[in-house]
Amino acid sequence: MDIHGFLKTHKLPSAYAETAQHWFIPLCERVLEHQDGATTPFIVAINGCQGSGKSTLTSFMSAYLSSEHDKSVVSLSIDDFYLSQSERQALAIKIHPLLQTRGVPGTHNVSLALDTIHALNKPGNVALPRFAKSLDNPLPREKWPVVTSPPDIIILEGWCVGLSPQADHALKQSVNSLEANDDPLCTWRRFVNTELGGNYQTLFGLADYTIMLKAPSFDCVYKWRLEQEHKLAESAGTEGNKVMSDDEIARFIAHYQRLTEHALEHLPAHCHTVFGLDTNRQIINQENK
Repeated sequence: MDIHGFLKTHKLPSAYAETAQHWFIPLCERVLEHQDGATTPFIVAINGCQGSGKSTLTSFMSAYLSSEHDKSVVSLSIDDFYLSQSERQALAIKIHPLLQTRGVPGTHNVSLALDTIHALNKPGNVALPRFAKSLDNPLPREKWPVVTSPPDIIILEGWCVGLSPQADHALKQSVNSLEANDDPLCTWRRFVNTELGGNYQTLFGLADYTIMLKAPSFDCVYKWRLEQEHKLAESAGTEGNKVMSDDEIARFIAHYQRLTEHALEHLPAHCHTVFGLDTNRQIINQENK
């Protein structure tokens, strides 16, 4: 593949080429070994906290598998299935105000995600949902990209992909001031946990191969998400776009803390490949099952 073109397109440092050569190309080859002989689209799931590099890894795998092995690859993000502002506002009124903020289980259209993957298993053209984070709303359907199905491989990436719900007793102790002050009765936490135990498990259960980009701790997320938002601000411009301030990001990621820490503790044991990251998002180790 044209690695230099890939680096330029994704505005990546030259060091990423070495990372790809050492870690990600062997990963792609392992995925192909598992995919060999599959008669339906082979689904790869990628988990990682915000800013860990899921989207870039997804793009690299797609580029490598298509250019080097002539595989057709469709990439999906759990983020592209977020509910609209108005739908989340309805949840906020009916169940809990914290559901106005996108992110946690219960704020995605999981039925649409399942329908999309099921459609990708049949011959035809499939429109792939897209969510505009700078607008905090889904793009109109006429702006969704259309692909020819079925592909050889589907990659589904997301911060909560593959995660199972917590035990009920684990919900009682708040993990940050957001939970303590805004959810003292655990209403929001219990709703999120119940949702995670529902159709999300059906969606995650479709995965044939699972990958995790494992942060050293949740403390890294603020720094990484800050970088992500600043990059979004540069690319999106200002008119009509909603880019968060640093303080807004701090409150925003507090919504993710509980399940991110749950993932860091429990998910590695259930993944085929786990890449351990340092505080600068560099891979320092790898575990394969």
